[in-house]
Amino acid sequence: MNQDAPTGLEKRNIWLRGLLMLLMGLAYQLAGTVLFFTAILQFIFNLASDAPNPRLAGFGQSLGRFQSQIANFVSFASEVVPFPFTDWPAAD
Repeated sequence: MNQDAPTGLEKRNIWLRGLLMLLMGLAYQLAGTVLFFTAILQFIFNLASDAPNPRLAGFGQSLGRFQSQIANFVSFASEVVPFPFTDWPAAD
């Protein structure tokens, strides 16, 4: 008996992971678009006040961490499913 053969539960889990990977890929694209517009807003705020907006900077940082978590999940570097299955990443 070959113990390396995947069981039915493992096969079902890989299909669930595949579905989650697709959804996370879409979330990654959406987060990239939001990050682009956040950068444009930050540039406008910086032009107007000669200082970056700290709230937008924190949001951009946490959004970048979210994208990093997604990249780790879809590349099988991590088994942790990103937000909304875990907490939103904090900005430091």
